[in-house]
Amino acid sequence: MFTDANKKRATEIVALYPKAHSAILPLAHLAQDQDGWLSPEAMDEIADYCDTTAADVQGVCSFYTMYKRRPCGNLVVSVCTNVTCLVVGGPEVLERLEHKYASDHDVFVEEVECLAACGNAPSMQVNYEYHEHLTPESAEQIVEDYKAGRLVARGVSGGLA
Repeated sequence: MFTDANKKRATEIVALYPKAHSAILPLAHLAQDQDGWLSPEAMDEIADYCDTTAADVQGVCSFYTMYKRRPCGNLVVSVCTNVTCLVVGGPEVLERLEHKYASDHDVFVEEVECLAACGNAPSMQVNYEYHEHLTPESAEQIVEDYKAGRLVARGVSGGLA
């Protein structure tokens, strides 16, 4: 549920568009910024603002990897496994990180299709900061550096959750 301030903001956002349906993405950003993820309740509320169904909101938001549909920790680690990364070790990086952080609620590891860093594959992002030319070992060290505060993502205050 949106806070009172965000309800006001949501109304202002919807008013910017000729069709309320067009406000789904900015309202999803607003909800995720507020709660750290898009809960089913948030998608219901967005649907109400946009005069559509929660299934429609879910369909739109599930297309984009930046929308998290489950709670995530302070570190969102997005590992590319698209064609170039696939060939040069992306799946091994993903497997290593998924195994290492499977029970760490502070680290959310996800597979993504493409980070547009094919020239420096394999690649990943931590809170949307790029890291390239990875090995499973270097990827794990990077995540550990974020956890220890030796690396800090620019523009991300306290992570996404």
